[in-house]
Amino acid sequence: MAPTGCLFSVFTKPWKMPLPELGRFIAGLGFDGIELPVRPGFQVEPENVGRDLPEAVRILGDCGVRILSIAGPTDLRTIAACGAAGVPTIRVCLQMPGKGYLEREAQIRDEYGRLIPALENTGVAIGVQNHCGMEIPNAFALRSLIAGFDPKHVCAVLDIGHCAISGEPACIALDAVWSHLRIVNFKNAFYRRSNGPEAPVAEWQLYWTTGRHGQAGWPTAAAELKRRTWQGNICLTAEYSDTASADRLIVEDLAFLKPMIVG
Repeated sequence: MAPTGCLFSVFTKPWKMPLPELGRFIAGLGFDGIELPVRPGFQVEPENVGRDLPEAVRILGDCGVRILSIAGPTDLRTIAACGAAGVPTIRVCLQMPGKGYLEREAQIRDEYGRLIPALENTGVAIGVQNHCGMEIPNAFALRSLIAGFDPKHVCAVLDIGHCAISGEPACIALDAVWSHLRIVNFKNAFYRRSNGPEAPVAEWQLYWTTGRHGQAGWPTAAAELKRRTWQGNICLTAEYSDTASADRLIVEDLAFLKPMIVG
């Protein structure tokens, strides 16, 4: 049976249309809600979050679409705005240095520790995501950073695509952060060579693709979530190297993933 608390959301970064149009579009796709970028140039900008986020919740709610998380800053103004608007999670990706990684981890933990009173008072959580490049590289690094925090304050956003490209099996990654897990991101990618065989050294780049065609085994991750009776948010990130095809590809990805979890 389907997990009764499982919700499907989509990161709306590809779509900068006005909020009423966005609400109708997302509702038509079949998602329960969205992750809204609170960034310059998007429907809600950081400097106006206190005014505009509650209005965004209202407009999208009229279309039957919930804002289940935002991707934005973790300052007190944004935390307060999320609390007032009923948005439970602020998702973040964190830049980490190649040298001084542990010092940076300690700095972040100290910063988040100072935010706990605001997070407690508003009912908002910071959701930290694993990523590629100079960021939190895998589930075990994510676990190290958020260990000791109450997950109602600082929680895990596990990205299945990024786990795969770092060589981390989904079942191991899920187990590592399960105690703090709030959102599971589904996206997919593969490395392809960006120069020819005549080059002195091979170079590789990531190509973001659909759920069926990347290095991440979506069926394996979905089966593990179903086995564990996942009760949280599943977010499709709509990240594709073929950006012009996002409208078509996100429909294909939802149709591919959802039956594996709720079927």
